[in-house]
Amino acid sequence: MLQKISKISWLGVFISLLFYSFLGWLWFTILFPNQYANSLGKLGLMPANLDPIYFYGPPLTILPTIITTALMMVLLNINTNKAAIEFALIIGLGFLVANTFDIAINPNIPHPRSYGLVVGGFHMIGILVSCLILQAIPKK
Repeated sequence: MLQKISKISWLGVFISLLFYSFLGWLWFTILFPNQYANSLGKLGLMPANLDPIYFYGPPLTILPTIITTALMMVLLNINTNKAAIEFALIIGLGFLVANTFDIAINPNIPHPRSYGLVVGGFHMIGILVSCLILQAIPKK
């Protein structure tokens, strides 16, 4: 299975990482900052100056997800937009959104449903577009 890693489009991985990271910035700072803060019980309490981990951490944690997704797409021979969308919906809902809701069920997150919707929605869109990018940019 790991010998198939050489068949991954690393350009596709890189572009997916750029997109997913940009989406995270857009999602949590422009589109839904209040909904996110409220889901954490921190509306009006989010720090003005963020620690650097908030900038480099998400891309570092998204990267293995994208690489694993790219490898699975190679292994499953996902080579059409329709197949990429179906695959994204399966792993997006089955792993990313489900895991986000599991993380949200925590006494430290006062509004787990809203957290799951905001963060899970981000991951669903992120993986959907990433799968389309990975399918569109095959290894040369």
